[in-house]
Amino acid sequence: MFEKILVPLDGSKLARQVFPHVVELTRASDSKVILIGICESDESEYGQVCRLYIGGEAEKLRQDMGAGSRVSIKTEVLVGKSADEILGYADRSDVDLIVMVSHGRSGLMPWSLGSTVTKVLHRVNIPLLIVRAKEKPLESDRVGLFSKILIPLDGSEASMRVLAYVVEITKRVESEVTLLQVVPSGKHVHTVGGLDFVQFIDLDISRVKEKAQNYLDRAGAEFAGTKAKLKTELRLGDARREIINYARNTDCRLIAMASHGYSSFERWVHGSISYKILQAGEKSALIVSLLGAAR
Repeated sequence: MFEKILVPLDGSKLARQVFPHVVELTRASDSKVILIGICESDESEYGQVCRLYIGGEAEKLRQDMGAGSRVSIKTEVLVGKSADEILGYADRSDVDLIVMVSHGRSGLMPWSLGSTVTKVLHRVNIPLLIVRAKEKPLESDRVGLFSKILIPLDGSEASMRVLAYVVEITKRVESEVTLLQVVPSGKHVHTVGGLDFVQFIDLDISRVKEKAQNYLDRAGAEFAGTKAKLKTELRLGDARREIINYARNTDCRLIAMASHGYSSFERWVHGSISYKILQAGEKSALIVSLLGAAR
């Protein structure tokens, strides 16, 4: 499914933290890899330096893949604004996945994604894998990105679009996959005073939970015949808080989710939950944008 992977690099040491995961991806899907370096318009005179850098990084990636690897690695140097060039190249070259580290040249910033990653996230129309940068990467981070995957679902058909990508991965690699849905303890209603939140009574909560479990069971059926060890989890409360806490407490390696789910006022705001999880969470994430549904 990820036949062509685009890996933007910005010259920072943090950017190279994507390499172990790119290696794992290519072993799971026999992908072609494109490494790109981008010179800002006022830095175009340094194009040769950028080409030497990208060439050197490509050689390091080949070494990481091992002598027997037949993975194709292509390099490109582009001139312009980073986010614009990344998205433009991905569109022109029919890329299937973009892999980026959460922070790069500007360094680690608590509670915030890097500016280029954020710009790409808001506009991308293909899957985006964001590898969480760490000041001191652990040796264990070199393998096992797909060993424990958490998939938050919001009850909509739209959010289930992420399943197809994880299913393809788990056809090739063994993984513990958890489908998690967080249902609210009430609902928003229009009143004379505006928009109020009304708590469910016990009977309503039981009905909501039953509907949610049926939805999770239907989603889980997609993994029949894969190497996934599947389980479902149903929680009650605030979606962002529950998802982040679950990911942290279960030591999942990857969160896979759609970037847009509910859009009506009483449900999740357009894309807001996934973005909040990325900003406040600590895990790498595979984001499937619904903007590319027609792609």
